[in-house]
Amino acid sequence: MKQETGPKKVQRVQIGARMEKTLVKTLKALAEYLDLSLGDLLEGITLHALEGKSAFSPKTLGHIKRLRTIYGLELRAQDSHRLVEEDHAGK
Repeated sequence: MKQETGPKKVQRVQIGARMEKTLVKTLKALAEYLDLSLGDLLEGITLHALEGKSAFSPKTLGHIKRLRTIYGLELRAQDSHRLVEEDHAGK
């Protein structure tokens, strides 16, 4: 199968999405480090995840580890189905 090269035209839409605060801070810092927009970073992560692939090199994963510490991101993948809003956690 021949792999296509070059730009792919896409139509982008604005989304309204809420995410955990320290996760957003970490993603914004990572996007800045990689010289990408936050949207481009999220597209790349999502496209890789949908194919079961890692989106990051070992070097970038090391940088992510440092950013997680800086921004206090303690959440892990196993937490993803257990997250509740602080305002609703006690109700």
